[in-house]
Amino acid sequence: MSRRHPLVTCMLRAAMKAARSLLRDFGEVEHLQVSKKGPADFVSHADRAAERILKEELARARPHFAFLMEEAGEEPPPAGGAPKGRWIVDPLDGTTNFLHAIPHFAISLAAEEKGRVVAAVVYDPVRDELFWAQRGGGAFLNDQRLRVSARQKLEEALVATGIPFAGHGEHERFLAELGAIMPRVAGIRRFGSAALDLAYVAAGRYDAFWEHGLHLWDIAAGALIVQEAGGLVSDHAGLPRALETGEILATNGHLHRPMLRLLAGVRGAAARKRA
Repeated sequence: MSRRHPLVTCMLRAAMKAARSLLRDFGEVEHLQVSKKGPADFVSHADRAAERILKEELARARPHFAFLMEEAGEEPPPAGGAPKGRWIVDPLDGTTNFLHAIPHFAISLAAEEKGRVVAAVVYDPVRDELFWAQRGGGAFLNDQRLRVSARQKLEEALVATGIPFAGHGEHERFLAELGAIMPRVAGIRRFGSAALDLAYVAAGRYDAFWEHGLHLWDIAAGALIVQEAGGLVSDHAGLPRALETGEILATNGHLHRPMLRLLAGVRGAAARKRA
């Protein structure tokens, strides 16, 4: 196993502490499912509580780092002055799953220096699976080295995606993409956590993942984990701009070009329809 970067160690400690809070709250959500009021307000509290824990732990470790957090947004370094780096924090990726007592969610953390993500952690507290990576140092699941799958044929590939929901996302575009990809692959899954979808690509469980309309905190950590496991990450045009655009395609590498062709076909058809 590669020696852990100090930034990875900081994130691991913070994630483990926040995970204990999330797991306690998840147990309460399971009980709230049967109540008339429902668990929505409680889940929002759980999300914010985990974020506070993560911020406290990370700020203590690196007081000169700024923050980008899902709930609180952008914050300057606690110590003041020019930031020497930035923490990118999603305390609960898979909130809807958590809300419905579905045990599939994660904490996603990334450390950025000089505009590049250099270390990443995605932690699934239910399964106690810790995915982590450091730039140039590989990707790991707990202490085991990760490698993307070796599948080269779309018809053998298991692909993940995210489905837009009420009031969000481009429904027509997604349905067109689904129609283009579904007949070509072995299966499509939608599990509800982009961070874990990317981690699963890195682990070879999925062969590809595509989605659009994501935020930086959804994908910053997972993207580095995929790359360090030997995979490819781009936007849907094949450019290295996924973190800027929120439009992502992550694959084992072999399937990147075929997936890009399918997505390009959908874009081309939409353009012709508008013309």
